[in-house]
Amino acid sequence: MDSAINTANKKIDMTNIPEDLVFGLDIGTRSIVGTVGYKNSTNGFVVVAQVAVEHETRAMIDGQIHDIGQVARTIEQIRLKLEDMTGRKFKEVCIAAAGRVLKTMEATADMHFDTDTIVTSEHIYSLNMLAVEHAYDSLRGDLQSDDTKFYCVGYSVKQYYQNEYPISNLEGHKCTNIRTELIATFLPDEVVDGLYAAVERAGLYVANLTLEPIAAINVAIPEKFRLLNIALVDVGAGTSDISITRDGSIIAYGMIPYAGDEVTEAIAKKYLTDFTEADRMKCSSTTQEEVEYHDIMGLPQKISSEELVASVEDTVKMITKNVSDRIIELNGGKPVSAIFVVGGGGKIGGFVESLAEYQGIQKERVALRGSEVLANVTFLQDDITVDSLLVTPVGICLNYYEQRNNFIFVTVNDERIKLYDNNKLTIMDAAMQIGFPNEELFPKRGDSITYYVEGDKRMLRGEAGEAAVIHLNGKETGINTPIALNDRIEIKPSTKGVNAELTVGKLPEYKASISFLFNGKNVTCPRFVSVNGELVSEFYQIQDEDRISILDFYTLQQVLEFMDIIDYENVLVNNMPADMNTKVYDNFTIVCDMKEQVPEKQEEPKEEVTPQTEPQSVLSAEPEQAAEAQSVLSARPQTESQATLSARPQPRQEVETKRVAEGVHNITITVNGDTVIMRNKANYILVDVLDFYPVDTSVAHGERLETLVNGVPCDFTYPIHENDRVSIRWV
Repeated sequence: MDSAINTANKKIDMTNIPEDLVFGLDIGTRSIVGTVGYKNSTNGFVVVAQVAVEHETRAMIDGQIHDIGQVARTIEQIRLKLEDMTGRKFKEVCIAAAGRVLKTMEATADMHFDTDTIVTSEHIYSLNMLAVEHAYDSLRGDLQSDDTKFYCVGYSVKQYYQNEYPISNLEGHKCTNIRTELIATFLPDEVVDGLYAAVERAGLYVANLTLEPIAAINVAIPEKFRLLNIALVDVGAGTSDISITRDGSIIAYGMIPYAGDEVTEAIAKKYLTDFTEADRMKCSSTTQEEVEYHDIMGLPQKISSEELVASVEDTVKMITKNVSDRIIELNGGKPVSAIFVVGGGGKIGGFVESLAEYQGIQKERVALRGSEVLANVTFLQDDITVDSLLVTPVGICLNYYEQRNNFIFVTVNDERIKLYDNNKLTIMDAAMQIGFPNEELFPKRGDSITYYVEGDKRMLRGEAGEAAVIHLNGKETGINTPIALNDRIEIKPSTKGVNAELTVGKLPEYKASISFLFNGKNVTCPRFVSVNGELVSEFYQIQDEDRISILDFYTLQQVLEFMDIIDYENVLVNNMPADMNTKVYDNFTIVCDMKEQVPEKQEEPKEEVTPQTEPQSVLSAEPEQAAEAQSVLSARPQTESQATLSARPQPRQEVETKRVAEGVHNITITVNGDTVIMRNKANYILVDVLDFYPVDTSVAHGERLETLVNGVPCDFTYPIHENDRVSIRWV
């Protein structure tokens, strides 16, 4: 390592030093430089303390970390030294990435105001972030077939516009439209993640990440020089980073993977030394006339610096030719007007001369930049040699004030993630980054049902579920809560609500019964409901896309069958002669002459007929009573015309199924205090009472339907005999 930075742990007088110091790390291929300082009132920068430590092994190659653990230990060593020198504790650090596998994208963004508005720094920041997002979208479009993730590591504004007029600084101006044109730089995920991992293992968090050429150019080429077409080349150990200015802005960034290490390797091969000894020889050749070293045999050797430089001439020419070619490519196919060289790798003899030759410009226009570009930087350590090695470390610290907080890390459900900080990140952004399903963030409704009533389309939505439960640092909060560095977020998925449920009986137009006046007496029948062409009860659960028709009439035949009237004549409906297909609506009157007839005794059928019927109680009672009754009513008969009406109580058929082979007879019983004559059966059970005594089960009038015979609770299959006392009532 060059001796520009003294690594001695000298205590710094911290009197009158601000509390808010910036800690920057230049994590190079050969060494790491730690810088602590602050921006003063004159817009200059004060370096309070600076420490440099070389890697013990080749933990980094070509700007890429290969051994995260080793780099982390070196970073921790620097942190501890700086803390000891300043008496301050450091938790955050600014870093820079080399331009390895660098992608650059140009982008623009506009912001419109409804009225003349004074532009603030917040407006400018939001405008630039919008352009960066556009650049990222363009990059993803170019890399559709590539799964590699890229992260923005910095951007440079080429031009601002105020109401379409070019302007160098928008802040404070009043206008209705602002626009930015910028160049954004992106690096692959693995490069960025390696840097973050090493820093975090050293007990630090990244406060700002930038690109090494961006950090260097902010120091080496002030804005007053950017009207000129100038290239800045930061020659480190593993990479040579390039940036180019023209017309007042930075127009391009680039990199080649050739730098000081190629020279070091050439020296090691030429003079048979190890890599570390060869690197020391290279650095000594820039400050001494002779170089002493030991070869691999342990023998002391001495050569002139001039001889050493001559031995690596071919390597230097290879590097400078590649740098020159890349400059011309980035500059639109033509040479630049001048080149500034910074970094230790460019100090080897003959480098600037060779670069000027390949670029085709005067050698005086290619120069190492050092103390002259650091004139506005104050070093409190008196043992530091100010030269080109310090340009990038100081630039990293200064960049903190320009483009701070590019990335933040947060933890979501125990997964640590990295987010590009646009100054308005919320929990929603973090959830999207980890791929948390959007539908599990917001309440989910239960399944809805769509149905049709008399052709009219209706929809019933399911109930809303519970929203996701979100905790930020242990406190419950909402999805749009802003987040900051190192926040801990826990997200419990939302729940789904109850599915929509609707029975036919709950339809507003449904009425449980339809009434007729039959021979002067009121008769109540269950109302028919058709679903998809099939009759159902009021307890039917409506399904999606069901087509429902509520029938508001009976045919005369259905009325007579419901009342078990077999023999009749002279039937009138509303005093008009009627046939069996006449429609009988609610409150219609029916008058007919009935003849009492005792059916002849019939032989047992060879095969028992199992009627498919349900009593009135099945349709009209509560579901639990309906289920109880359903199992015992196999003897309820059904006529052919009722074969499709299985969802309502059905009348007897003309040919009854006989329970026993005895003759039919009538019995007289008492039902709820009223005398009732039951006719035309051989044996009777409790359910038969419903054929002779009207029990209103259309609407629940209590919690349950109580059935008693002679004061004893029983079910519908209980036998009924002469003079029994029956009670059927709601309780």
